[in-house]
Amino acid sequence: MIHEASAKTKGICREIDARCYTDNMADFVKYNSTAFPDALQREAEGLSLLADTFRAAGVNGVRVPVVRSVSERELVIPRISPGRATPEMMAQLGDGLARMHALRQPCYGFENDNMIGLSRQKNRISDDWGEFFLQDRLGVQVAMIREPRIRREFEVVLERKGGVLSRFLNKHCDFPSLLHGDLWSGNALFDDLGPWLIDPAVYHGDREADIAMTELFGGFSQAFYSAYNRVLPRTPVYETKRDIYNLYHTLNHFNLFGASYLDACRRNLDAIARL
Repeated sequence: MIHEASAKTKGICREIDARCYTDNMADFVKYNSTAFPDALQREAEGLSLLADTFRAAGVNGVRVPVVRSVSERELVIPRISPGRATPEMMAQLGDGLARMHALRQPCYGFENDNMIGLSRQKNRISDDWGEFFLQDRLGVQVAMIREPRIRREFEVVLERKGGVLSRFLNKHCDFPSLLHGDLWSGNALFDDLGPWLIDPAVYHGDREADIAMTELFGGFSQAFYSAYNRVLPRTPVYETKRDIYNLYHTLNHFNLFGASYLDACRRNLDAIARL
């Protein structure tokens, strides 16, 4: 986990939020601050898919904003007035997320590239979860590292352990689930009626990749995890998978925000080196 970097990251995200959103009392307007013209269209697709999948799973207690309109420039969604998350609301989110994760999807990956924060998230359809995560999550982020010496440090481990990693992830992933994809506490809001999920980076993968990210910066209470586990218990190797899956996000933060994330990347990489 990245306790020492979480305050900095949350501050950066709040600054981005302040630049990207305006509030007209009824709606939020999010402006495209990325270099990708389709970023908001992809986000709108993700919101709609999350909402549809919650409905298909019979989940009424977790809500997703309806997209009022979307263009290359702006995304308009209803205004949410967030407050404090009670233990009951956290349990509602954990229960609903587990029920959505339990709905089996036909494949891994996704049809379209989308966004993970300010970075492009590469996607394709795959029937091999371990190979997809190795190549299209870790491999893409490692290739983005600008410093050749550091990039090679990560490439060596992935080259040496890639086959072991793929087999390990496939062995411990039962089926593809729809993932929110960017499930840190800033993307889970709570109002008087309960939890909302916003800003998805959706794709189909191992459900525990979502749960892993909830631990990256904290903010999810024990009530959330207890409710999730009652519906869909985590696997015995979850703690190892947590560090592996969070390598994707720590690499993304390193590539976006710099050297303060390198130690966290190396700690997560070590989980792969130890396999």
